[in-house]
Amino acid sequence: MSWLLFGLLAVLTLGGGLGVVATRNVVHAALFLLLSLTAVAGVYLVLFAEFLALVQILIYGGAIVIVVLFAVMLTRSSDYPRISDNRQWPLAVVAALGVLGVLAAAFMSRPSPVTRPQSPVFDELASSLFTRWAVPFEVASLVLLVALIGAIIIARASGNER
Repeated sequence: MSWLLFGLLAVLTLGGGLGVVATRNVVHAALFLLLSLTAVAGVYLVLFAEFLALVQILIYGGAIVIVVLFAVMLTRSSDYPRISDNRQWPLAVVAALGVLGVLAAAFMSRPSPVTRPQSPVFDELASSLFTRWAVPFEVASLVLLVALIGAIIIARASGNER
């Protein structure tokens, strides 16, 4: 049963990633990204990593996709010329299929290890988050906040000129 669920989530993850790359609409790409990130959280749940699934939903599924959507809404898309297809896409497809072949061969040549589900020690994790990683976490949140404020100021300034 878990293999079936894993396969379904893998298809959703890859389909969302393909949708991000294939769509021309940036908002649709952000929604496909949300689908892919949510499916990765489902994979974490299949692996009994509930904390990672929660972090995946909150940080990536929530915050990052919201920042991408704000950036899309606040940029001046009329200032940029229409972007056409890149002529190098056949080379990109060949490179992607080559990487897929190498990874598939590597995974198929080694047997998967048999392990039991194990949960992390949350006391150590919390202690590490609030002591060792507190400052980098706050710096990252400040950088995102400054970027969002800067995008609002740029969008407001360009709105007054028109």
